[in-house]
Amino acid sequence: MTPVPMKLALFDLDHTLLPIDSDYSWGVFTTRIGWTDPELFKRRNDEFYAHYKAGTLDIHDYVRFATAALRERGEAQALAARERFMAEMVLPAMNPDARALVRRHQEAGDQVLIVTATNEFVTRPIADAFGVSDLIAVELERGADGWITGAIKGTPSAREGKVTRMEQWLAARGLGWADVDCIFYTDSINDLALLEKVNRPVATNPDDRLKAIAADRGWRILHLFQKIS
Repeated sequence: MTPVPMKLALFDLDHTLLPIDSDYSWGVFTTRIGWTDPELFKRRNDEFYAHYKAGTLDIHDYVRFATAALRERGEAQALAARERFMAEMVLPAMNPDARALVRRHQEAGDQVLIVTATNEFVTRPIADAFGVSDLIAVELERGADGWITGAIKGTPSAREGKVTRMEQWLAARGLGWADVDCIFYTDSINDLALLEKVNRPVATNPDDRLKAIAADRGWRILHLFQKIS
């Protein structure tokens, strides 16, 4: 008898499940609470965000930049700030249709994962808020003192790195792509490599380039909400 494939539902996070970019919004929040110089940080944050949308982001440079304030403030202050960030910026933005979509997959018995290019410090509580325990995010290296160093640990879950990290997740469970029936929801052309790997790609709130590819290839296009910055 042929084994029944494990059903996986993969979700990108920013502009897919959330109508905001959590990484960019975290930077805005840290400026608002006085951790960064408003003019300098905004200029650099905007530059990195433009590179992300263009598919030219150097994620190692970005993570060093994005975690600088965390490293300076220390873990206790960082965790307290993250709690405020969740309450003030993330939870109010969480969309009921996105929550319902995740819940439908869970109720159908699918293994749900969030696969994001945003770092684990920002995204772990967001995944928890969606009720998703399996999170593949950019992992942060920690130093001898136990706090983050600004470097990335292992392969960053960005662009083709999402495929690598998913293959590592599968291999850890003795599985390969042939053993799973996989659907993937994402808004971004940056995720094309993973979209091409899964059984059922879904362009979700897609950017213009992904929308054109999805239309050309006959992929499903789903609109959960209007994007906001």
